[in-house]
Amino acid sequence: MTSHETSADTPTAVSGRPPASVADVQTSPPPQGFWARFLDWNQKLSVVKNLTFITIATGFLGGYFQYLSAYEAKVGALAEADMKAATETFVTISNAYAEAQMLQELIFYNFTAATAAGVDPGDKALTTKAGSETFGLYTKARMALRQNSSIFAHKAEIYIDWASDRGRDPEAPRVLDQDPLNEALLGTYDFDCDAEANMPRLGVTGPAVDDADPCRADAPPAQPAQRINLCAGRDSGRRPVTIDWQSAKHHLLTMHFCFEQSHRQISTARVWASGNTVGDERVKAFRENEARYRAALDKQVVRLNAFMSLTMARLESIRVKYRPSGFLCHLPLLRDAVGLFSRECTPVRVS
Repeated sequence: MTSHETSADTPTAVSGRPPASVADVQTSPPPQGFWARFLDWNQKLSVVKNLTFITIATGFLGGYFQYLSAYEAKVGALAEADMKAATETFVTISNAYAEAQMLQELIFYNFTAATAAGVDPGDKALTTKAGSETFGLYTKARMALRQNSSIFAHKAEIYIDWASDRGRDPEAPRVLDQDPLNEALLGTYDFDCDAEANMPRLGVTGPAVDDADPCRADAPPAQPAQRINLCAGRDSGRRPVTIDWQSAKHHLLTMHFCFEQSHRQISTARVWASGNTVGDERVKAFRENEARYRAALDKQVVRLNAFMSLTMARLESIRVKYRPSGFLCHLPLLRDAVGLFSRECTPVRVS
């Protein structure tokens, strides 16, 4: 064989590299699957000895769900406390007003029955005795209500109005006297308990309140609405005040004001119930206004029922405020992402 032929038939002579064997070509590693690549990645991501990615992920999820459990425990405790306080406030106030109003009505109706024309002497004696027994109970209930009326109004504001307001942030700055309404102002502004426009309205009725100048001389007559303006007729320099029938506090302020008005109206019946003599002229004057007094007592029942209806709706609002969050709100990271735009997953802020 010549030198030229050897050079042509042997690749090593040209490239200077040994020829690749068949085994070298066939033993290249096959492509790895997802799980194999994940395990290899997990092994390479060890931060310290025995601390792997799985360990870090497990710790993160464990801490997250521990935080979530602690948050829901705090929210559950707040929900229980708010519901208990609101329910106790509702029951205490409702019982106090129901008792005082019932006794006031008994004095009124017993007096009208005992002084009716042609009443049987036995019936008159029986009714007079009942009126006398009622007088002491009424005086006690009325004094307790007078003592606690302002406290009741503010307790309703705290434990019913504020507790049921989902948008209220206790940390938000606010004017301390943003709600100036009180019972003294109702007297200053001559609140008319008998006017139909001043009766509670829980639904949307009547035109919107004219906030521009509701007390101007040519303003249209007031209509029943959820919010009504009171104008100070005796002092034109005073700004109008607003009664909001969506506020339990405002219901109680007007309820007690009107209760005291009826107390004064039935003074003749109270004198009779106390065991003192009532002159014929006084009885006659009472009879002339009996229908108006009766209507005022009936409206007190309407006011109490409106307060109770509003409060029961507020109790439902508290339940909604603390309702359990959905499944998506329990997913890591997604819950926090939702929190950037909505309070659906974290409706209540806790410390």
